[in-house]
Amino acid sequence: MLPDRKMYALLTRPPNKSGFKPLPVVIIGNGPSGICLSYLLSGYIPYFKRDSLHPHPILQRKLEEAPDVSILDQDLEYLSEGLEGRSHSPVALLFDTLQRPDTDFGGTAESVLTWWHETNRAVPHLVLGRNAPGGAWHSIEGSMVTLSRGEWMGLPDLPFKDWLKQKRRGLRNNRATAEDIAQYYQHYVMKKGLQKNFRCGTVVTSVRKVSAESISNHTQKDLQENSDSLWNFNEKSAEVFQVDGFFKTVKGDKETFSIYAENVVLATGTYDSPTWLGVKGENLSYVHHQLSALEEAVKSNSIGIMSDPVLIVGAGLTAADAILFAHHCNIPVIHVFRRRVSDPGLIFNQLPKMMYPEYHKVHQMMKEQSAACAGPYECYVSLPEHHVLSFGKDKKCIFQDKNGYQKVYKISMALVLTGSNPNLSFLPNNGIDLAMDSDQPVNPKRNPIDVDPFTYECTQEKGLYALGPLAGDNFVRFVQGGALAVASSLLKKANKNPP
Repeated sequence: MLPDRKMYALLTRPPNKSGFKPLPVVIIGNGPSGICLSYLLSGYIPYFKRDSLHPHPILQRKLEEAPDVSILDQDLEYLSEGLEGRSHSPVALLFDTLQRPDTDFGGTAESVLTWWHETNRAVPHLVLGRNAPGGAWHSIEGSMVTLSRGEWMGLPDLPFKDWLKQKRRGLRNNRATAEDIAQYYQHYVMKKGLQKNFRCGTVVTSVRKVSAESISNHTQKDLQENSDSLWNFNEKSAEVFQVDGFFKTVKGDKETFSIYAENVVLATGTYDSPTWLGVKGENLSYVHHQLSALEEAVKSNSIGIMSDPVLIVGAGLTAADAILFAHHCNIPVIHVFRRRVSDPGLIFNQLPKMMYPEYHKVHQMMKEQSAACAGPYECYVSLPEHHVLSFGKDKKCIFQDKNGYQKVYKISMALVLTGSNPNLSFLPNNGIDLAMDSDQPVNPKRNPIDVDPFTYECTQEKGLYALGPLAGDNFVRFVQGGALAVASSLLKKANKNPP
């Protein structure tokens, strides 16, 4: 979905001559968070389904108090009060339990929501993304199986299982492949008619506030076709956001753009920037930070059964995926990680064995196959409570254990898979000023962006919102509650709430 002619005109028009009236909303990122918010802003409004029975009696009573008022127009704080679950976000828990009432108990109760398409309540918006709709799911190796159950990957009013049935496919052990998920998100955008709001192949390079006086009030009539929606622009607003970036044309050229927005939603996820160890030699050509490097090396036969071991650093699921891939290809592995194998914070100690047999196998290997004692698994050595000191040009890597003793191994390649950080280089000071701890970089687990829990608006910058991992919601099933909160807030700003 490259920018169409109307959009091309919008994005390339010189901003200071006869610029356009600011857009109500620009969403940066077209993964599940951005898609879900676009759905809600396109006039799809959720209501409590009459005669539904929610298993949570207090929530059921609250929902029955105002059945004719949409969920978006109700008090989200009141509705979500007292809910408990696997997220720290009250609104995430609310929207999840409305869509999947008893899923955490293995139940299959239907959603208690019904959806109405009220076009007069649609809010004009754009969704800017580097890839096709689905975001980082298009960058993950297609055969990888999701951590979450397949039905938890679905978006509102189009169950993932139903889409999979149409393809005459089933879920493997209740889980889905990354390829299926990526295709589903693309299908969702088309099926729900959202594609007119999506501008793929766009890269945002800067978001900053500018004076509204310099912008003409010319209306963006060509923004959305056949839209009856009228946005009540706040004429008194002294500042708006200027979003700069570029997109690739059909010919492959880069075209720059500048657009103005009253509100900007950050939904870029965290897949952009792999974490580095910060040790000597980490920039050498045999040291990589993405699993795809191992897959490419195997395909090109640059490593194989007779190679020196591949070093895998990290104790998360991506590192486990790399170990499984190498094990399947009979490639020797040295596995280095800082934690104890029994550390309760280790993800493997939190996963049910029956549901995740392959990760349980990796955990077994980590426990039973340390360098200190031989185990049943060939071509694998586990080095718990070790860290990398340096990578040498001769492909010799130096490790140190908890007691300060050092070991040297000759390796063929290294994969540092210790997580990733969001790339917020397009924000002033890389967005650090927006974080919970404004002295540290934004991190989805340790230092998310500080947002109001019921609107997801940044506490440090009004008009700027953050969704998904940036706000601490790291699973698809829970990012949707953030979208509900943002949509509710934006509709209130637009005076689009019914009387």
